[in-house]
Amino acid sequence: MSSFISTIRLVGRWLVGLVRRRRARLVAAALGVAVAVGLLASIGTFLSSSKATMTQRAASTVSVDWQVEVQPGADPAKVLATVTAFGGLRSVSAVRFARTTGFSATAGGSTQTTGAGVVLGLPAAYADRFPSVLRPLTGRTAGVLLAQQTAANLHAAPGDTITIGRAGMVDAKIRIDAIVDLPSADSLFQKVGAPIGAQPQAPPDNVLLVPDSVWHGLFDPLAVARPDLVTTQVHADVVSKLPTDPSQAFTSIENAARNLELRLAGGGLVGNNLGAELGKARSDSLYAQVLFLFLGVPGAVLAALLTAMIAAAGSDRRRRDQALLRARGATTRQLVSIGFGEAALVAVGGSAVGLAIAGVIGRISFRSADIGATGATSWGWAAVAVLAGFVIAAVAVAWPAWRDARTLTVAAARRTVGRIGDPRWMRWGVDFLFIAAALLLFWLKSRSGYKLVLAPEGVPTISVDYWAFLAPALAWIGAGMLLWRIASSTLRYGVRPLRALLRPAAGGLAGTVAASMSRQRRLLARSLTVVALTAAFAASTSIFNATYRHQAEVDATLSNGAMVTVLQAPGSAAGPEGADRIRKVAGVRSITALQHRYAYVGADLQDLYGVDPTTIVKATKLENAYFQGGTAQALMARLAAQPDALLVSAETVHDFQLKPGDKVRLRLQDGPTKAYRAIPFTYVGVALEFPTAPSDSFLVANASYVARMTHSNAVETFLVDTKSSDSTAVTNRIEKVVGTSAVVKDIASKRRKIGSSLTAVELAGLTRVELGFALVLAAAASGLVLWIGLTERRRTFAIASALGASTRQLGGFVWSEAVFVSGGGLVLGALTALGMSQMLVKVLTHVFDPPPSRFSLPWGYLGLVLAVMVAAVMTATAAAMRATRRPGVDMLRDL
Repeated sequence: MSSFISTIRLVGRWLVGLVRRRRARLVAAALGVAVAVGLLASIGTFLSSSKATMTQRAASTVSVDWQVEVQPGADPAKVLATVTAFGGLRSVSAVRFARTTGFSATAGGSTQTTGAGVVLGLPAAYADRFPSVLRPLTGRTAGVLLAQQTAANLHAAPGDTITIGRAGMVDAKIRIDAIVDLPSADSLFQKVGAPIGAQPQAPPDNVLLVPDSVWHGLFDPLAVARPDLVTTQVHADVVSKLPTDPSQAFTSIENAARNLELRLAGGGLVGNNLGAELGKARSDSLYAQVLFLFLGVPGAVLAALLTAMIAAAGSDRRRRDQALLRARGATTRQLVSIGFGEAALVAVGGSAVGLAIAGVIGRISFRSADIGATGATSWGWAAVAVLAGFVIAAVAVAWPAWRDARTLTVAAARRTVGRIGDPRWMRWGVDFLFIAAALLLFWLKSRSGYKLVLAPEGVPTISVDYWAFLAPALAWIGAGMLLWRIASSTLRYGVRPLRALLRPAAGGLAGTVAASMSRQRRLLARSLTVVALTAAFAASTSIFNATYRHQAEVDATLSNGAMVTVLQAPGSAAGPEGADRIRKVAGVRSITALQHRYAYVGADLQDLYGVDPTTIVKATKLENAYFQGGTAQALMARLAAQPDALLVSAETVHDFQLKPGDKVRLRLQDGPTKAYRAIPFTYVGVALEFPTAPSDSFLVANASYVARMTHSNAVETFLVDTKSSDSTAVTNRIEKVVGTSAVVKDIASKRRKIGSSLTAVELAGLTRVELGFALVLAAAASGLVLWIGLTERRRTFAIASALGASTRQLGGFVWSEAVFVSGGGLVLGALTALGMSQMLVKVLTHVFDPPPSRFSLPWGYLGLVLAVMVAAVMTATAAAMRATRRPGVDMLRDL
């Protein structure tokens, strides 16, 4: 017991002495731990916050959480009562569906008739309970409501009377009160219980919505005569609190839906719209996890390396101190306890600062100071970050102290001169093996067309291909070793050319400086490697983020078609001249008309897009990566010069074994006769992607040729480019011009929809966190590591000063090492960053949609990193120069 108390006292006195006399070393090591803890905790905050936001946004995009369809023979009243009694639900309403033979209306002396349609019976206050199902356009928000597309087909407006066709019954007439849009028509008219692939391709074109009492008067007789044409659904919203993780929320809501179906005992099937949206969000939550591993862990490892270098800076002094303590009777246990006490002090101080930094960053970037979305996740992520901090402190501080205390004798601890040899891994070529393995795995993964995250819709299990992490991990390790080898070999075998390069800075001492640097090659190689790796981390992280932002914008433009897209109602006869009234709207820069037809390629029905090659390049962005066989400009020029030219999707080219120049006969519908007729085209190139087109099979042709051959110039879509990045105001103006005859979509809403999961959730905050920490690491590595290296050379400087070396001559040592470490580190780091960025973007290619053909370079941030690193080097060098001006006797006294 007495020995334990004496050990505690010795450790306490030692730590107090360190705080008094070695404060700078302790603070520097603690800051290294703080950077690692802060980075891990901050990215943990991103991960937890993003998952919670994904769940919240997935739930908010659902108009009706559950659609419980009453099965044939079941009592709708009993199903409604069962659903109402089910816990955790709100806004339960019964909705009736009836299929009609069609609608007709007379306007302007002509009668318009539609095909088959659906009439919905809505209970009172349905629009208030489920507000996102209906979007009022004109007229009252209650009563008899006509869908916008149906109104365009019938040329009907509020106040008009339309006729409803009922199978086997007399037609009924009804007066329209309002025109509405159905934003969630796809889910509203889904086939409940059918697999995802068996869902109808499109909702019905003709829809009428009437009050429940009116519906019963119209269709109760039909329900008796033709029960197959009448259906009842119970719509419900889930009010129970969902788990914050999308995967857990998906499992929870799926289990609840199955439980309800069990209670219904075959009387109803649950259309789980909320579960479907949460299912889509699961893969994005895993991608957030992937980003944490790819972008967070390397930064934490670099912070650990930096901490280890800071701790290693005092290794010689620590060994001499241990030798002195051992000579005075200190036991090995006491020496080990001193090392562990120092590590604990560094870990506690660094962890506290790191958590405080993470809290501030969370408040600024993620709008929450908690390290997690819930109390449990907050404590969990804080514990993980702190544990990482203690591990770093143990490896960087405690382990070297334990090793030295158990293996070094007093004489060995005082020895400062020894033979310098290469590490064993250099002699065995381990760095080359790592890089070769990384390249092999990268090639195999790229060649196999793997999916990093596999989350099939409707399937409760999801998985991540963690083998994909192995290639970048091996590449980082191999790159670090190779950088060490290059620096060490340069100093060992390149003394003569190094002497010539150092002559401007070292003057007549160039040979001495080169020899000294060769002697200290382990220290300099270590410093250069850390500088290069941190520069590579900062650059590769910023390149990935810049590429991600660019591809997110490309995806939004590709999906929406342009800044603003105007979709004509199906069946409208608008031609290209319809662009004239839109072109006059304030804020419109350019506009192009886009035909959307359907063509048979053999027996395969595909989307065909007729474009004006001279205007489409101005109205929307066409990336070269969208095409094969030429650039976007070249292929559009080919379409303009050769009217029958045809761009075909890659899937169609493969399926039909097409070669450039082949004649392709497509069957298109003739405008006047509606009959399909064969039209010849010439295959000239491949379209991998195209604005508004599906991602699998489609065709792109010259609109004027299609109009001439089909005798119809009808246009379905107008793509509009705006004069400013804010397209919302222009969209509102266009909506006022087109009224109910078209649907207007802007890119801002498309960005929100596409980015409801990963792209726009907290990526901006994550980017700030990553790039901020990368900048700190770059500055610390270039400045602090250089300063530490120069500090370790104080004995050399002191002896040279005592022998009469001038300040200018000592400066030659300082500036030469600074140029070698910082200049070589930046050059090698830039080369490493290019390779790692290429691998990172390729491995994470499924995070991007569409995948980038090349990565984007954020020149502004890269310039900032370079400026900060140069400033840090200049500051460290200036501090070292001031130290060399001290009298040699004073420097030796400190040592």
